[in-house]
Parts: sequence; C-alpha cells; structure tokens
Amino acid sequence: MKPNSGTLVINIMNGGKAEAYEGVYQCTARNERGAAISNNIVIRPSRSPLWTKEKLEPNHVREGDSLVLHCRPPVGLPPPIIFWMDNAFQRLPQSERVSQGLNGDLYFSNVQPEDTREDYICYARFNHTQTIQQKQPISVKVFSMDSLNDTIAANLSDTDIYGAKPVTERQPVLLTPTGSTSTKVELRGNVLLLECIAAGLPTPVIRWIKEGGELPANRTFFENFKKTLKIIDVSEADSGNYKCIARNTLGSVHHVISVTVKAAPYWITAPRNLVLSPGEDGTLICRANGNPKPSISWLANGVPIAIAPEDPSRKVDGDTIIFSHVQERSSAVYQCNASNEYGYLLANAFVNVLAEPPRILTPANKLYQVIADSPALLDCAYFGSPKPEIEWFKGVKGSILRGNEYVFHDNGTLEIPVAQKNSAGTYTCVARNELGKIQNEVQLEIKDPTMIIKQPEYKVIQRYGQVSFECIIKHDSTLLPTVTWLKDNDELPDDERFLVGKDNLTIMNVTDKDDGTYTCIVNTTLDSVSASAVLTVVARPNPPFDLELTGQLERSIDLSWIPGDENNSPITSFVIEYEDALHEPGVWHYQTEVPGTQTTVQLKLSPYVNYSFRVIAVNKIGRSQPSEPSEQYLTKSASPDENPANVQGIGSEPDNLVITWEPLKGFQSNGPGLQYKVSWRQKDVDDEWTSVIVANVSKYIVSGTPTFVPYEVKVQALNDLGYAPEPSEVIGHSGEDLPMVAPGNVQVHVINSTLAKVHWDPVPLKTVRGHLQGYKVYYWKVQSLSRRSRRHVEKKILTFRGNKTFGMLPGLEPYSSYKLNVRVVNGKGEGPASPDKAFKTPEGVPSSPSFLKITNPTLDSLTLEWGSPTHPNGVLTSYTLKFQPINNTHELGPLVEIRIPANESSLILKNLNYSTRYKFYFNAQTSVGSGSQITEEAVTIMDEAMTSRQVDIATQGWFIGLMCAVALLILILLIVCFIRRNKGGKYPVKEKEDAHADPEIQPMKEDDGTFGEYSDAEDHKPLKKGSRTPSDRTVKKEDSDDSLVDYGEGVNGQFNEDGSFIGQYSGKKEKEPAEGNESSEAPSPVNAMNSFV
Repeated sequence: MKPNSGTLVINIMNGGKAEAYEGVYQCTARNERGAAISNNIVIRPSRSPLWTKEKLEPNHVREGDSLVLHCRPPVGLPPPIIFWMDNAFQRLPQSERVSQGLNGDLYFSNVQPEDTREDYICYARFNHTQTIQQKQPISVKVFSMDSLNDTIAANLSDTDIYGAKPVTERQPVLLTPTGSTSTKVELRGNVLLLECIAAGLPTPVIRWIKEGGELPANRTFFENFKKTLKIIDVSEADSGNYKCIARNTLGSVHHVISVTVKAAPYWITAPRNLVLSPGEDGTLICRANGNPKPSISWLANGVPIAIAPEDPSRKVDGDTIIFSHVQERSSAVYQCNASNEYGYLLANAFVNVLAEPPRILTPANKLYQVIADSPALLDCAYFGSPKPEIEWFKGVKGSILRGNEYVFHDNGTLEIPVAQKNSAGTYTCVARNELGKIQNEVQLEIKDPTMIIKQPEYKVIQRYGQVSFECIIKHDSTLLPTVTWLKDNDELPDDERFLVGKDNLTIMNVTDKDDGTYTCIVNTTLDSVSASAVLTVVARPNPPFDLELTGQLERSIDLSWIPGDENNSPITSFVIEYEDALHEPGVWHYQTEVPGTQTTVQLKLSPYVNYSFRVIAVNKIGRSQPSEPSEQYLTKSASPDENPANVQGIGSEPDNLVITWEPLKGFQSNGPGLQYKVSWRQKDVDDEWTSVIVANVSKYIVSGTPTFVPYEVKVQALNDLGYAPEPSEVIGHSGEDLPMVAPGNVQVHVINSTLAKVHWDPVPLKTVRGHLQGYKVYYWKVQSLSRRSRRHVEKKILTFRGNKTFGMLPGLEPYSSYKLNVRVVNGKGEGPASPDKAFKTPEGVPSSPSFLKITNPTLDSLTLEWGSPTHPNGVLTSYTLKFQPINNTHELGPLVEIRIPANESSLILKNLNYSTRYKFYFNAQTSVGSGSQITEEAVTIMDEAMTSRQVDIATQGWFIGLMCAVALLILILLIVCFIRRNKGGKYPVKEKEDAHADPEIQPMKEDDGTFGEYSDAEDHKPLKKGSRTPSDRTVKKEDSDDSLVDYGEGVNGQFNEDGSFIGQYSGKKEKEPAEGNESSEAPSPVNAMNSFV
C-alpha cells in the first residue's frame, strides 16, 4: 500500500504473474469511531488465446443460394472485436446482401459470381493486450448456371437427359435467429441489441416493430443495414415482444423476440451520515429497487449487525435502523447491502454522537456586495450538537429579523429576496444550543445595477459598407465594468476590420460572412448584462442559373430557371433578355419582366430569330449579373407580321417626292429576303397606284412631280415567304418652291412712342407653293428726328406664325423714322418683300442727363456741369434743377427749384451757406414731359479763420502734452481692468454702439476737390449696385439700345434707394419736391471742420 493512503498497488512489471493476483479485494478503513468498507473489487487477468487449428474445406455454392462463413473466435477477456479482411488487409465490403452478424459470422443472403475468392479471413482484435489473432483463410467458389450446364454436358452422353435449373428467385428465410420466436434478457441501463439476418433472392429488406407499442423515440437506432435494432439505456418499460420482418418481392418471414429487462439493485434512498447529540433520536434508511427485488442487510463497522456488539439504543426494522436516546458510545459506521442475482449495492453511513457547543464557520466581518433589486444571501455556516438555533439581527442594537421580507434557510443562510439601498448595513448571526452561544457579524453593501442605456440596434447594411453598433452603459461608480463583444455567441473574428471602441463596435468593409447576431456583454464582479442586435448584410442577388427551355412552339416557348441567393434582400422581379444570334449577335434586348416569386414564364417569339435567353434578378439593392445564356432556339420563317412605321412623303425639291420609312428590325423581318413595296398616287386625281419593290432601304425618291401636290403613299414589307398585311395610307406632298407674291396693303398704326401695329392682306394660298408657316416683318430705324444723323441700319425681324394678318412692333425708339416690309414664309423659304412702308414715332420723355458734376466749391457757391441725355427722345425744351440743404439732424431743408434753358451745360449757384451739404436733383424735359432725374451731393467749404484757429491749437505744445497724458491714463486704466478681470472681477461692457453716432467723413479727393462717399451710422450695409457715384463725381445711365422686350410709352422714372447716390437716411423722410416724383431720406450731416483737420 502507498504510505498515508488506502491505495493498493500491484506491480508485475519486475516479475510475477497476473494470475497470482486474481481474486476479489475489499478495503476497510477503521479508527476509534468505527470502520467503513469498500465495494468488492474483482481482479482478473486479460486473455487473448490463439485460434485452434482446423482444416477448412472450400465452400462450393450455387449462384443465388445463401451462405454463412463461421468465425468462432477464441474466448478472450475481454471479448475480442471481430472483423473480416482479405490477404491484402483490406476490409471486405458489406451491404444489405453481405453483412457480419453480432456473433462475428459473415452472412450472405444470396451469393453472386463476384463472391468467389480464396481469402475470406476472420480477425479477432484483443484491445487490452493489443493483439490480433487470425483465422485460416476460407475459400468460396460460386458456380453459375451456365458453367454448371457446361460441366454436366461434358460428362454425359448425348442420349442422357441433363440440365440444371436456372437461378430462381426465393422468398425470405431467416438465417439468424432460427425459428419463429426467441427470448432475450437485458439489464436496466444497458444497450439492447436485437438481430435478424435473412436469406432470399432478391435480397430481403428488414423492418422492426414492437408489438403493442412504439419503438422508443430518441433511443432507437438501426445498424448493419437495419438488420440490427439498437436501443440504448433500456428500462423495464422496454420489455415486450419485438418483431423483425424480412420481405422481398416473393413474400415475407418474421421472427418475434421476447425481451425481458432485469435490473441490478439501484438506490431509492441511500443511507446518510447522521449527527446526534446524547439523548436524541434518529433513523438510518436504506431503500433500493431492482428486478428481482433486492434483499437488504446491515453491517456495523464491517460486521453483520446480528453478531455485532449490542447497542440498546439501536433497533433494526428491515431497511431502517431506529436510534433512541443515543449515548456517545453509540457512534459507529453502518453499512447497508442491497443484493439480487444481478449485483449488489453497498453504502457506508457514519452515526456520530457528539456534544459540541455552537461554532460559526463563516469568517467574521465578511463583506457581501449585492446589486440593488436582486437577492442577497448572507451565510452563517455553523456546527454544534445539539443542532444550534440561528437568529439574525441588523445593526448593533437591532431587533431580531422576522417577516416575509426575509427567508431563513436551514443551513443558517439569511436571504433577502429583493435587496434595496436601505438593506445595506451590518448583520449579526447568533447560534445557540444548550451548551453555549456564539455570534458573527457580516457587512452588506448594495450597488447600483449595471445597465445598457443605449443598446445596439438592428442594422441592414450593403456589402462593402461600414456599420457601427452602440453599447452605452451606466454602472455603479465603485465597480469596474468590462465590455465584451460576441458574434453568434462566439468571439469576434480576428480581423482588423472589427474596431472595438469604448462604447461601440465598428465593422469596416462589411462582407457576407459578417452577417449574424452581435452581442454586447457588460460584466462587473457582481452582475452581467447583455444586449444583442442582428446585422443583415444585403447585396444584389446572385444571378439565376440552370435555365431550361421547354414547350417549344413556333410563336412561344417556356423558360424556367433557379433563382440565385437573394443575399438577404428579397428578389422583387426577374428581367428576361434575349439575343438574336442571326441578326444582332452579342446584342441583348429586353423581352419581359416577371414578379420575383415566379421562376417560369411563357415567352412570345418572332419567326426567323435564333433566340437565346438570359435572366437578371432584381432586389431593392440593384440588379444581379446576368445568368449564363440558355441554349439557342431557331424559330421557323414566315411572312412579315407588320409594315414599316413612320411612313412620310415630303419633297426635297419642287419636282420630287421623297418617301421615307423606318425599316423593320432584323427579328421583325420574319424570314430571309426582306424587301419593301413602295406605292404612291396623286390625291384627288383618278390615278392608279404606282409601285416599285426596293431592297431593305429606308427611302425612295419619286421624280418629275408637280410642285407641292398631295400624294397618297404606302409602304408594304415582304420577304421570301410572302407579303405583310395591307399597309395603311398616309398623305404626303411633293416638294415646295418659294412663294410667288408679297403681301399687299401693308398699313402701320403708331400706338405710342415705342409701340406700333402693322396690318397686311394675306397672299392667296396657291401662290404660297408650300406649307404656309407664317409672315415675317422686317423693320429698321432710318434716323432719329432729334439728331438728324444717320447711322448703320440694323434690320430687325419679327415672325408671326400661321395665317396671321397683323402684328405688334415693340421696343421702338421715340421720335424716330422707321421703315418696314412684310414677306410670306413656307417650308422652302421666304417670298418677295412688300414695298417698304415708312412711319415715324412721336416724341417721348428723355433719359436722364448723361452726367452731373459739381466743382469749384467756395464758402457760398458751387459750380454744376452736366451732359445732355443720351436719348433725348424728342426736342429738349429745358432742364430742371432742384436742391435742398441737409442739416446736422439729418433733416432736409426747403426745396429750391430752378428752370434752365435747354442750350445750357453749366450753372454757378451762389448765395449758399458755408460748410453745408446740399442734395441736387437734375432732369431734362421735352414737350411730352420730364425724364428720369440724376442726383448728386456736395458741400461748401468752411470759414478760413476757423480753419486757421483749429490748426494753431493742434500745433501747440501744451495741447500735444495734454493728449499724451490722456493717452497714458487710458493705457493705465486698461491694464488695471485687465488684471482685475483675470482675477474674476466683473465689469459692465457696452454691447451696442449709439445708433445715432456721427458718421465718418472721407477726406476730400485731390483731383477735383469733391468729397468722398459716406454712409449713415445706422446702416452699415454696402451700397446697392447702381447707388455709387463714379470717381469723377458724375452719374451716367447705361445706354439702352433697341429692344424687343422693353416697350411702352416713356414715363418719369423715380430714383429710390437703389438708384440714388447714397442709401437710406435715418428715420425721417424728406419732404417731396413740387412735382412729387422724388422720395429720399437724408444722411447725417458732415462736420466740415473735422474733414479739413
């Protein structure tokens, strides 16, 4: 035996024989409290005996007969594993016809010529000794009927009657088991194996049933080509009659196996250790079952209880020992033995009589941490005899815990089913019996549960895209969480495309294999939460395959296919395309489209087309690649079904008719030799049709036709097999020629200075010699009546569609001389022009003066210069000048108006106020009225004395020193404010500048002495386009030449914010001038003194 151990070691490596140690062993462990014994251990040496020598005769068998090759292996320990091989150590093939039985024999249901061989060898493998024993080879020779007849014929005379029966079929006969019934006994929990092997020709098929019941599901298996029925883990319920049925085409045979399941003893209640205190009562129970029912026997300390030392506190009652008022000397080890003919059970139970004060085994001040709203289990493992009573308290001076909110377990554990935050604290466990008392404190902390506040969501992503799953958590600050991501409940693939962030998982360049369920698991030392989301990777479907053509007819065919993988996005439709290898090889055309649930379609066909088809699957993601083309199918030829479309007859010259059409496509020809029959005749004339047959072209020209005459035209298709249906007729015309006459009686009615209306008489339709498209009016300006100067003549054209006899001429210039003529237009071109018709436009209002310049400012005068209007639009009668001062409060002063003769170009305004800004309004007049005005502003200069004083002050030394002192004081204040602000001091900051601050004044320009632009302090927006004045202080209006869009009588234009020199002034509007055509706001006044500093 090993030292300090109960293990017995038997070593025969250094000599000795295993047989010397064969026997039954049992271990006994003993001390002063009693003795325990082990089960019996049987030791037997393994054996692998040799096959006995025997002489094996060859087996001569007729074809179709059954055969059994016996193995009969030597008896070994443990039993050997049997298998059949040949001389080349290759396993012999087995089938429904040839198979090995459970006993190792090789069964032939019927032999065939190919079974002839001399090396049928049975092998026995003894696994424990790792040896293989071989039987002598067995020879089998199968005689066929033909060879047997030849042999008989050679040995008999011609007069003898000989012959062998041919191979005949036979109904099944059982080779094993024999007879019609047999019995089988198996032990509970073992594997039940039942076997039926039958002979017959054809080879019988085996079927198993259980009489009066069903074969047990999940425990029944068929082996050896259904010749073996295997039921695992059998129980008493599996007892019964099992029938095997062998059947072939000639009949059947059956065998009934009566199965009885016996049982070695098994525990119902095994005896358990018992701890009692002196004077207590107790019982040991030993209950077992089996088939047959086991007998129960008791031992005390390894000795049968009948001869063991007597104990007055002990009484045996069958399978129970009853203890009453035990004493310490009653301690012992009792053995219970349950036995029947199939085995036995042995169990030890220690009865320990103790007198012990309570002991608490749970460590003191043990800390328990529990998640809120989950159960808390506080241990109080104890020991004592008699068994101590356990009580729990909360807090140092708390009362005993009772009530439904607590569960008290027999092992001393206190359970708080739903622990809350207020459940935290110190708990005291007290254990007491009649020998003493002991207590122990434990601590309970309640933690906030870990939660996933942003769970991953279901995602659908296209292949090669990018997807992210979020997993944002909230947890107790004292717990350290770890986040783990799983894919399909397994680790994430080791792939750099998977990026695990702090609170997300990103998958780059998604592929099909990324499809699955992704789970975010958050673990702490106390709890674990998880959330899952499914990723569906979608893509265009895979192309369909296995295209098949069926039901071929002359004009239709059935096409079927198998859809490819839809890649997680349902297929919505299939597109069928065709190729015509005869006319357009390599070009695929749309044929039809069917729903995604359809995998077959009947297609309409055209004659004389060599079809092949392909199918394209469509889902929400897109279209699949086309399938492989189907086989080709050539339809028979036929006459055309249709005629050319879009037939037209249009002459290209005055004496021809060009007939055109859209040729039929290749598959529309329906056969070889496609041609066209072109027919025509003059309309409304009793003429016969003229026809020609042309090749496969799209045009035919008929020459020698009258000019612009209607014709009836038709084009019919034909091929080698016949004509298409009769075509419909269309109306065409022979070629057009230029119109012959010009419109007459041209009249002009002048409506206003920019608009005139022209009238003419229509020309006779016969003289048009074509399709009337309309009339064109050519008109041009001869000269301006105000300037009497000619210029380059630019003719303008207006076209009036259809058979109109009047039209409007917009965009004329006032006070000008014009001429026009009218021409008729057809498809060929324009006819001759009508005689020129002259007319004049009346005067209009002039445009604004070309410029207004203000120069030579003095203390009380300004000089104004201007240019005449670019477009006077009549005879100028005078100019009107209006002006008004602008004071310091942005208000406009009284308006002064001056009328100036038309021949003047300058004016000196005198008696003005010094250092004052003025606004000027200037326009020209004709007899019709006033034109658009131009505005300008200027300032008179200040008094020289004031300027001199100001310059003297600015150059004094004391003034310069004062300014430096003020600047230094401001700098010191800024530094102090910055320091205090950095220390947290708060100072009011002006957020908005005064809305009425004085504007900045730009200095006077050196070139002409005028003042620069300025803007109001309340409006810092840039001036709009057109509101700025050029640097030469002039305002020019862009020239507006002749236009067909701008027309209408001239009106006095008004300048608003967009047309004036400056933008809006503050708040108050100026008073309107006397004519009422100006409205503007004044700017803030300018301090003229400051502008000269």
